[in-house]
This record gives sequence, structure tokens and C-alpha cells, in this order.
Amino acid sequence: MPVEGRRLSGAAGSPLDHRANRFLAALEAEDFAFLEPQLEAIILPRGTVLYEPGDPIGYTYFPHNAIISLVDVMEDGRLAEVAMFGREGLFGLLSAFISREAFGRYVVQIPGSVSRVPLDHMHVAIQASPNLQRLVLAYNEALLAQAYHTVACNAVHPVEVRCCRWILSTHDRLDEDALPLTHEFLAEMLGVQRSTVSTVLRGLQTSGLIEQYRGGIRVIDRAGLERGACECYRKIRFRFKTLLPGSCAEP
Repeated sequence: MPVEGRRLSGAAGSPLDHRANRFLAALEAEDFAFLEPQLEAIILPRGTVLYEPGDPIGYTYFPHNAIISLVDVMEDGRLAEVAMFGREGLFGLLSAFISREAFGRYVVQIPGSVSRVPLDHMHVAIQASPNLQRLVLAYNEALLAQAYHTVACNAVHPVEVRCCRWILSTHDRLDEDALPLTHEFLAEMLGVQRSTVSTVLRGLQTSGLIEQYRGGIRVIDRAGLERGACECYRKIRFRFKTLLPGSCAEP
């Protein structure tokens, strides 16, 4: 069933404005005008599951300040994050061209607002606009690169540097240093035990890179986190900046 959320309206430039999403902001005026009548802004609470594996996809979503993870759910219940979606792009489209079924579980990791448009209307817009089609293809290539580097990263890099990458990737998608990330959630996304995450975060705090608070962490030294992260963070960020100029704000 489609997630309803709480519908919103907001002034231009606010987190409730459709163009708070950088993909929508990059559209030509006529392309945005075609989508706008069908766009609606909603609030998504933390933990909301938008799609389970195999669910029919009804909407394409454009996050504003919400962050959503696509996770693969194993038969024994374990999870593995495959991709992260924030204000730089969209989700609910890549697997919806043919099967129209969700790859995996789409879950809200950081609550916030999103815009969404019915999938059928998105398909019509793509077919009608070469510019929109080009932008969608560029985003799909960047997303494929993200998944490619994430798979390699999870296979060969230690959890400490992967944790730095994950914190930085989340920080990129928000306008504040306080990140509402719990140890439990980080452990699920990194595919490790909660105790391992606690040890890693304690080390990052001791080094002065982050500060922990109840229910989240605060970025203190972003440059230090970048030095501590693996090469995969820089490769993913470079690919998005190259294919989708303006999708990554400078910290």
C-alpha cells in the first residue's frame, strides 16, 4: 500500500518546497512545470517502510531533508544497505521501468519531507522530455556507481573507515551537523554488531571528530572524518558531482 505521510505546503526555498530537492531544482522550467501539478510534499517519520521487496511501485520520491536507505533483506533477517537517497536525487524509478517492483526495502533512516509524483506521470514526463530523460539517465549512472563502490567498500575496507564514509554521506544530505543516528541503526547499515559501532564511535569521539548525544551524533571535525574515510567516499562524491553538477553542496 502507498505511504500517505502528512501532506505539506511551504514557501519557496523552505524545506517544504519541491525544489528543495536538487534533482527537481536542476530541471528546466518547462519540465518542472509538467511535473508540478502532480507533485505533493509529505512528511515521513523515522522507520517508515515505503516499499518491501517485490512491492508494486506507485510513486517516485524526491527527498528534501529526509534520508532513505535501500536495504537487502536476507532470509535470516539480517540487512545490508545497497544505496542511500537524499536531496541529491530520487528513488522509486530505476526498477520501475519494466518490473515496477521494489528491489528491496526502502526505509526512512532520517525523518523529514519529500516530494512524490505518481509513477505513471513520471514515465509520461520522461518520454515527453529529452532533457528529463538525460537527467534521469545521469542519475541512474551515478546511483550505479554508488552501489558499485559500496559493494567493494563493504568487502575490503575495515569498519572504522566505512563508518566515516557513512557519516560523511549522511552529513552531505543535511544542512546541520547534528545527525539523528542511533548505534542500532548504524550497526544495521554497516552490517556489524552494535558493540562494534559503539567502539568505533567512541574512538571517533576521543579523536575529536564527532560528539555523541542521546539518539545521535554531531560532526565536529569534518575534515578529520574525510581523512579517516576510505577512498570510496571520494569516488562516489566525484561521480555525482561529475554527472549531476550541483547535486553535492560544498561542506
